[in-house]
Amino acid sequence: MRLGFLPPFSPGHLYPTLTLAKELQRRGHGVVFFVDPAMEAEVADMGVEVYALSTERLPAGRTIQRHRSLAGLTGTEATCFTMRMLAEFSRDIIADGERILLESRVDALVLDALWHNLDIVAIHLGIPYVHINCALHGDMTGVTPFFSYDWPYESGPCAFDRNIQGLRQLDLCFAPMLDCLQDYAEKVHLPIDLHSPYALHSRLAQVTQTPREFDFPGDHWPAHFHYTGPWHDPASRPALDFPWERLTGEPLIYASMGTLMNGSPSVFQTLIDAAEEPGRQLVVSIGDSLDPADFAPTAVSTILVSKAPQLELLDRASLCITHAGLNTVLESLSHGVPMVCIPVALDQPGVAARVARTETGVFLPIGEVTQERLRTAIDATLEIPAYRINAKRFKFVIGQTEGAVLAAGIIEQALSGHVDRRDTAQLFSMNALPGRSRYSQEALC
Repeated sequence: MRLGFLPPFSPGHLYPTLTLAKELQRRGHGVVFFVDPAMEAEVADMGVEVYALSTERLPAGRTIQRHRSLAGLTGTEATCFTMRMLAEFSRDIIADGERILLESRVDALVLDALWHNLDIVAIHLGIPYVHINCALHGDMTGVTPFFSYDWPYESGPCAFDRNIQGLRQLDLCFAPMLDCLQDYAEKVHLPIDLHSPYALHSRLAQVTQTPREFDFPGDHWPAHFHYTGPWHDPASRPALDFPWERLTGEPLIYASMGTLMNGSPSVFQTLIDAAEEPGRQLVVSIGDSLDPADFAPTAVSTILVSKAPQLELLDRASLCITHAGLNTVLESLSHGVPMVCIPVALDQPGVAARVARTETGVFLPIGEVTQERLRTAIDATLEIPAYRINAKRFKFVIGQTEGAVLAAGIIEQALSGHVDRRDTAQLFSMNALPGRSRYSQEALC
C-alpha cells in the first residue's frame, strides 16, 4: 500500500508519526508525508517521501508566526486559539485536498485525530483512512472528562453531568472547525451529519499511543479503538548539540515546557528558582520562543538551552518537570522518571490528571504555580519512594510492548481489505446517518 500521512505541524505530532510511518515503511509500504512547505527539507531528511502542500495557501513563515502567537497563551484561551488555527490550516488543506490526494496516488491515509481536513476529502473521494492519536485521545461521551480538564476520574450521574457540561463549554472552540468542514460538505454535496463529534472518525481503526494502564477506566470505546503504547525512536529526531561535559553526575532534574505553549518567562524563572538546590543539577529546555540568556540561574551547574536531546537526558534524570504534553510524559515513563506537571492547555490537563491518578508524579495548574509550591512538589516527588516506584513500573509495562510495531500491525490489518474504493464508499455510508446526539455514547458506535 501507498500510505499518506498528515501530522499537525509541530514536533509533538511529527516525531511519533515519523516513527510509526518508518515502521510501516520497513514492512514494505510506500510512505508519503503531506507537509507545510517550510518543513519539507527537515522531514525529507528523515528518510520519507515528502509532498509539500501549496505554497500559495501555506506561505513561508505562516506556521511559525501562528505558533509564536500561541506561545504565551494558557487554558481555554489557548485551546480556542489552537482550534481556530487548526481550522484555518484545515480550510486551506481541504481546498487543496483533492489535488494532493489524486496527484500523490495514495491508496489510504493515516491521519492525526486532533484535526480534520483530509478525512472529509477522503470520504468524498472514497479513500480509506485510519486515525492515530499522538496527543491524548478525546472522550466526548461524558464517561470520562474531556482532555482539556484536569478533573479526576469519577463515576456516577454527577460526574457524567459535570463532564457533559465541560464539553458544552468548549462548543465555541470547536465551532470554527465545524464551519470549515460543513462548507466543504455542502460544496461537494456530501450527506454527512457533522454535528456528531465522531462523524469523521475512522470506522476502520482509531489508534492511540497512550498505554491502556495509563488511561482512566472505561469499557465504552469501540472495538476498533486500540491502545498500543508510545511511538518513540531517537533516529526519527534531528541531532542536537548539547554540552554533555557540563553534567556533574549529581541527581538530574530535566525541565521542558514543550515546543508550543512555552512563551512565559515568569514560569521558567519560577521553575529555575524552585528547582535549583545544592546537590542537584538542573537542565532546562527553554524552546524557541525565549532566549536562555534572558534568565538568571543561581547555580553554576544549571544548564539552559533552547533545545535539548530529551530522550538522552531522561535516561539520566531523577525527575522531569513538564507541561504534561503526552509525548514528554510517555517518554518520562518509558525511562521510569517521575514528574512534576505544569499543564498549560489542550490535552495537558487531562494528561496531568492521569499522572496524578497513577501516582507517577504530581501536578500544579499553571495559574497556581509559585516558587514555594513548586519547590514543595519537586521535593515530594523526589523524596517519596512511591512516585519513583510507580514510574519504574510503567517503564516495565511500556518496555513489554513495542508501540510502533503494534500500531503498524493494527493499521495494516485495518486497511488491507479496504483499498478498493468501491468498498470504501459503502463503508463510510454510515457516517451520513442523521439524528445523532452530539454528546452521547452513540457517537462512538
